Amino acid sequence: MLSKYLSPQAILLQVPVKDWKEAVEMGGALLVDTGKCEPRYVDAMVRAVQDLGPYMVLAPGLSLAHARPEDGALQVGMSIVSLSTPVDFGSEANDPVQLVISFCGIDHSSHIEMLKSLAEFLVVEENQNLLKSSNSIEEILKAFQ
Repeated sequence: MLSKYLSPQAILLQVPVKDWKEAVEMGGALLVDTGKCEPRYVDAMVRAVQDLGPYMVLAPGLSLAHARPEDGALQVGMSIVSLSTPVDFGSEANDPVQLVISFCGIDHSSHIEMLKSLAEFLVVEENQNLLKSSNSIEEILKAFQ
């Protein structure tokens, strides 16, 4: 089910970044490159963290980066970036972050099915560990099927 929202071109594994901003920008760039959003959507994702704090860091080591549909979303979709070295977003409870999943939806409900499936996938700790530690895009895509 999740595989329909994620292409191999939207996954980067074990990449080095200097900070949370670069991690979010990297995930957003994958969404732009796969036609899911406009570049201004990526800027809005960064602004959301700057303005609202680390609310996107939903669980230990996991950030779910996004912006509002009107900020340039074109299609429902997601990207995955695992970090070789975790970074802090400023979340006392859940830093450091090793996995940034970026997503977009074209309205306030079109992405709900995708997020529900993603939540069901991530509730299994082994799946989170796979996403954080894998070096294989094929392995990730297989787990999402």
